[in-house]
Amino acid sequence: MTNIVIGSGPAGRLGSYELGKLGQDVILIEKNHIAGTCLNEGCMVICALSDISKFIDSNNRFNSYGFIKSQIDVSYEKIVEKITQTQEKLRKLNQIENESVGNNVIYGEAKINDDIVEVNGESFEYDNLLIATGARPHIPDVKGSEYGLTNKDILKMNEIPEKLNIVGGGIIASEIANIFSTLGSEVNVIVRSKFLKELDNDAKDYLLKHIMSDVNILEDTDIEECGKNKVVTSDGNELEGIPFFATGRVPNSEIAEGFVDINSDKTIKVDEFMKTSRDNVYAAGDVTGGWQLTPVARMEGICAARNIAGYLNKVSYDCVAQTISLNTEVSFVENEKIGDVETKSIAIPGIAGPGAFWKILTGDTGYAKIEFDSENNRIKKINSISPSSTSDVAYLSYLMRIDSPLDEYSNFLEIHPSTDTNYKIIKNLWL
Repeated sequence: MTNIVIGSGPAGRLGSYELGKLGQDVILIEKNHIAGTCLNEGCMVICALSDISKFIDSNNRFNSYGFIKSQIDVSYEKIVEKITQTQEKLRKLNQIENESVGNNVIYGEAKINDDIVEVNGESFEYDNLLIATGARPHIPDVKGSEYGLTNKDILKMNEIPEKLNIVGGGIIASEIANIFSTLGSEVNVIVRSKFLKELDNDAKDYLLKHIMSDVNILEDTDIEECGKNKVVTSDGNELEGIPFFATGRVPNSEIAEGFVDINSDKTIKVDEFMKTSRDNVYAAGDVTGGWQLTPVARMEGICAARNIAGYLNKVSYDCVAQTISLNTEVSFVENEKIGDVETKSIAIPGIAGPGAFWKILTGDTGYAKIEFDSENNRIKKINSISPSSTSDVAYLSYLMRIDSPLDEYSNFLEIHPSTDTNYKIIKNLWL
């Protein structure tokens, strides 16, 4: 049996690799670069730049304390060069990984014609098809939108912009704002409604005061027009600076239109097995909408692959943890299985875990808050701001996912210094 996977982002790459491991014949077709948005335009680029912003933040702190005296001269051109070199290495490794299980990787733009996929003038028949074509940045319908940059343009910039106007109030907007404000840009974030609605209000307040204090947040503000170096807001103000759109993503579902059922938001309609309206056609990742996160896309791709190979598998979206990559990580998760019940909460400032010792003097060591259902003995929600929050919340979200009662958390033994803040909270939840 021949299986074709279109798209090699997290969903397609992991899906094709899983199929290969299960002994299936696989053709993986990629339009551009293997590993998709994550490696080439998205989260890996953000992580690389965040490492630099964290270093600058630490350097500024140590200089202010007086025990290190140094000046940093940042070359954005050199940063881009080294990120690009790293991407090239990772692309090779990702291709080798897929080929190591017998998969055939083809580069070119695919077209679907019923039971045939066409690419580079060749036609391939398939028994099963997995569509994992991802998504692209949404461009607002405003005058001058052609002047706006998106995450696709971060590595095309020649220098650090003097002024930057970020349109959007979600995770991507906050990460871009943090990076470029730390690099020295004057940054405005223009939000149609509220900034970082995903976060607990107390966590958001901490973030704005201690992590993104140099960023100007304009809530309940829309844009009317963009220029090459300006944005005009709905209240008539003209803000100097390059426009940057972080206003959501659009699924690359055009390849499947008229072939499988498409939702009203243009995402491909799938069931809990990642199957489309056709029995032998599956879809996974951002093209299906929902949680547009790399780990979720991987999970969906693997789920689809196992079902294609005959191993019945359902995808579950319980307790999906998220992180905002800032100079101090912000992580959060909510247990949707716990409905609208009366809850209690415990919140404490962060303490001297890893990366936090030298922040004690300025009082910005972090913040953690856990909301819990005391009657049913379960965690409802976590918001954590600390250098170790990504690992802390990932671990705690797993315990939430398996429906672990609070009492069992008392057996948790942390590695010091690591999960100190969350450790202190969960030890007190049932007292």
